[in-house]
Amino acid sequence: MTVQLSTWWRRLVQAARLSCGIPDYDVYVAHLRAHHPERKIPTYAEFFRERQSARYKGTGGRCC
Repeated sequence: MTVQLSTWWRRLVQAARLSCGIPDYDVYVAHLRAHHPERKIPTYAEFFRERQSARYKGTGGRCC
């Protein structure tokens, strides 16, 4: 039951972030490690600032 609740909560938080235009940090880090191993992994604060900037300044947000 606890595992199901934890999974449900994690998905709810991810959906809320995506609806605000903020991708999931863990997914982003996994993508960088898999597709861009030469790039530095940003801290969550750096990631958040970059995503906010991309959203509100219209600089896009996709690397691939």
